[in-house]
Amino acid sequence: MSTVTSSRPGVIGMGLMGSAVLKMTGASCGWDVDATRCVNAATAQEVFEQCDVVFLCLPNSHIASDVARGVTLKAGQIIIDTTTGDPREMAALGAELAALGVHYLDATVSGSSVQLQQRDVLVMAGGDAAAFERCREWFACFARESVHVGPCGSGAKMKLVTNLVLGLNRAALAEGLAFAQQLDLDPAQTLDVMRRSMAYSRIMDTKGEKMITQDFNPQAKLSQHLKDVRLMLAASAIPLPLSEVHRELLEKAEALGYGEADNSAVIQAILKS
Repeated sequence: MSTVTSSRPGVIGMGLMGSAVLKMTGASCGWDVDATRCVNAATAQEVFEQCDVVFLCLPNSHIASDVARGVTLKAGQIIIDTTTGDPREMAALGAELAALGVHYLDATVSGSSVQLQQRDVLVMAGGDAAAFERCREWFACFARESVHVGPCGSGAKMKLVTNLVLGLNRAALAEGLAFAQQLDLDPAQTLDVMRRSMAYSRIMDTKGEKMITQDFNPQAKLSQHLKDVRLMLAASAIPLPLSEVHRELLEKAEALGYGEADNSAVIQAILKS
């Protein structure tokens, strides 16, 4: 194994989020199962050999765990996992890596890949507080703020809570715009009025125009949020009735072919009902 390490981080998972993280941090290398996306690395192992800090930007915590367990790691190495995953899996992975002398942060991101490139996201990190402090400089490359929220698994928990509210805001906006269309109101004017009213939420700024114009080029994929909603429901010991309805809407949108589209496409599940 090479002993040369980069002062810049590496990235595993070069999708929307991973590509944005690589760009904003100036990461030295990135690997993906899609070979056309790889940057200066032919395997995941090469990234871990070259870098002391490695970002995991993967679809779920199962894949993140498989990657971390499938490579040779170095004591003192830091893994920053931005995946929105199962808090229990992420806590277990953190404990397993700690026994190897590897620091693990489940550093979830509130915001899209587009917002990350505007340095307009929030990082919510669980894990060792000292490791978190050492990574502040990297978070500052793409986040307006980063906050340590507790031990391993806490970042994933906080992301599920924030995504629950965010997703319901998006679904409420979709239903409101569909309702306005049924009432023969002008969609653009309706969105403008809602922005000026007490109904305002930031989701109107990021998703309103996309819903009106049906521009579903993905900033964050609908199927990924459906995965998150299922995680919320599985993690909760109390009923989440609004999230149950939201899950049904997302499943309908996915069945209509919008799984890989932007999550604003949830409006299609309402318009096509």
